[in-house]
Amino acid sequence: MKIVAYAFLGLVAVTSPVLAASERLNLESVNGATWSTKGGKSKEIDPVLVKVQVLLDRARFSPGVIDGHHGDNLKNAIKAFEKEHDLKADGDLDDEVWAKLNEASADPALVEYTIAAEDVKGPFVEIPDKLEDQAKLDRLAYSSPEELLAEKFHMDVDLLKALNSGKALDKSGSTVVVANVAAAPGSNGKKDKAAKIEIVKSEHVLRVLGKDGKVLAVYPASIGSEEKPAPSGNHTVRAVASNPNYTYNPDYAFKGVKAKEKFEIKPGPNNPVGSTWIDLSVESFGIHGTPDPEKVGKAHSQGCVRLTNWDVEELSKMVEKGTPVAFLD
Repeated sequence: MKIVAYAFLGLVAVTSPVLAASERLNLESVNGATWSTKGGKSKEIDPVLVKVQVLLDRARFSPGVIDGHHGDNLKNAIKAFEKEHDLKADGDLDDEVWAKLNEASADPALVEYTIAAEDVKGPFVEIPDKLEDQAKLDRLAYSSPEELLAEKFHMDVDLLKALNSGKALDKSGSTVVVANVAAAPGSNGKKDKAAKIEIVKSEHVLRVLGKDGKVLAVYPASIGSEEKPAPSGNHTVRAVASNPNYTYNPDYAFKGVKAKEKFEIKPGPNNPVGSTWIDLSVESFGIHGTPDPEKVGKAHSQGCVRLTNWDVEELSKMVEKGTPVAFLD
């Protein structure tokens, strides 16, 4: 079935050892990082925060883009993790949170990865800013091998480059350092199924609940805007589409779009609704991905619920037609 997406397109008080220079950021410094109350905040990428973000991602308390910096997405992810483990839910990293995160997985936070031919074969395209110009492209593909690899491992491109200074990121066979974000499957070896989705507007998060009410996953989300707010109340999932087309309706009247007739943008990870569309029982409304993962949870969408591509892809495997979706004000 072909589904065309019609969408309405928005810390932590932790302290840790501060790097003297960015070149000290590497596989060993992150995997061997330990949390400490000594030190202070730094504008440099923090190995401790990289490790925390990877551990949260793997536990399905997504921090969004793994970048090694403080931010609201990280704070919300820690807070959700604390709630689920009966800890003080203040969103702050402390000894108890650090211990629980490391108990959850003993695997290293960073691993080496050999770039495959598939990663660099392309075609890669330059994505124009205007939607009308995007409609002229045959596919909204990745713009570079760096972008593909960063998204594949849930990373910020700057972090990927910092960890691999001097290495070729566009050559098959090159060995690079990446985030180890492989999540464990459900307890029975199968993917967990969502019994309910809760979208918490005030916290900018989407929660996935199991049949027993247990939290299966938490994802940062951009949820509507003052101009075009997200709905309230209870709804359901109608369908799921991978690699959706995006159709612009002039009724949306997006700023900067002059088209007076509908037009369609082809699929791809840089499509306006990203790599996946989860259609809801609200006309022209859904949960979808994004070409700008670093903005998730930080910038408003134009009405829909926007997740990173990797989070919405994982979510799409947990829902089915009829899954309840509640918007909480």
